[in-house]
Amino acid sequence: MHGNAMPDSYVYVTEEGVTRHYADGSVEALAWEDVVEVRVVTEAGEDVLYILRDRDGEGCVVPRSATDASFLARLRYLPDFDLDRLTLAADSTRDGVVVVWRSPDPPSALPDLEYD
Repeated sequence: MHGNAMPDSYVYVTEEGVTRHYADGSVEALAWEDVVEVRVVTEAGEDVLYILRDRDGEGCVVPRSATDASFLARLRYLPDFDLDRLTLAADSTRDGVVVVWRSPDPPSALPDLEYD
């Protein structure tokens, strides 16, 4: 059989939210109206991860390799979202986690979130 290997996940972006389907059948989903924070995770040699979080600290991890223009366009609808800040964080050569956006009305504290 020829062709590319199956990706480990698929990401779907709609007007309602973002959903990531993993190869093992698990799913992460978050409605745009529930997003209170956007983080960027960078590690040398790894795909950049965008992490969207809700008030309970639950989230949806979106690899940059699985995004397209619709994902970035939809992020711009978040109040005062700065696409340049997102791009700067995602293009960083330093390993780390950067919060690039928080809701104007965030919860008092968000619990730590594990990501793969």
